[in-house]
Amino acid sequence: MVTTLGICAPGAMGSAIGACAVATGHRVVWASQGRSRDTVARAEEDGLTDVGDLGALLETSDVVLSVCPPHAAVDVAAEIAAHGYAGTVIDANAISPATMGRVQRTLASGGATVVDASIVGPPPRGEDRTRLFLAGAGAERFAALFADAPLHIVDLHAAPPAASALKMAYAAWSKGSAGLLFAVRAYASHAGVEDALLDEWERSQPDLAERSDRQAADAGPKAWRWVAEMEEIAATLDDASLPDGFHHAAAEVFHRLRGHRGGPPPAIEDVVADLLDPPTDD
Repeated sequence: MVTTLGICAPGAMGSAIGACAVATGHRVVWASQGRSRDTVARAEEDGLTDVGDLGALLETSDVVLSVCPPHAAVDVAAEIAAHGYAGTVIDANAISPATMGRVQRTLASGGATVVDASIVGPPPRGEDRTRLFLAGAGAERFAALFADAPLHIVDLHAAPPAASALKMAYAAWSKGSAGLLFAVRAYASHAGVEDALLDEWERSQPDLAERSDRQAADAGPKAWRWVAEMEEIAATLDDASLPDGFHHAAAEVFHRLRGHRGGPPPAIEDVVADLLDPPTDD
């Protein structure tokens, strides 16, 4: 049976996940209202069907997937609930367990069944490196949409917010450590010892220089999204009575790199320059 999957806010990740469902024979719809030309072009290339607006998307969809910047997750849930959507919503946003609780309550108020989800890995484009973790009733049905697709579904067999908690723990290191590494490079440059630091890294920790170069290129265009994600992680740690300052600082690092949104991947030298002389425009 063909299932219609609705994708809310299909950026690079959401559109690629939609393409996986299209490739397995399902219909995927999205709403172009208020979206950029780049998003429209990407959705068309991935075989997503434009239904115009959110109301039409919800009327058409058996299952809805929300993949948006973390700061927008609650607002998107509220919009879905306001339409009285009573189907299944998969919330795959990088949010704290507490925020996931708000999303769940909001969606349930409109009649929806909610599955907590989180994504680890790049947009799934032909390589089986991306995992989608699911927690909650209805996970099995969603997993069936992606049989033989380059998106590995992991059912945690747990209640929400298990998937969100896993995402917070994973990104606390993978992205938080990138922020720390950028700050270290910037300080070494400021102090005039960057070359000496790189020489020492080559001797004692040879992966760090290459890692900082690689992470600068990866993080720069996405840094604007990672600000809220770091704040969500900080809140998660605080809720567990753990120190949260690491990730508040990482949020500031990524805030200073926000100017690379939509641009080419920056070099580590560009990242260092932005940290030492951050953009003033918001």
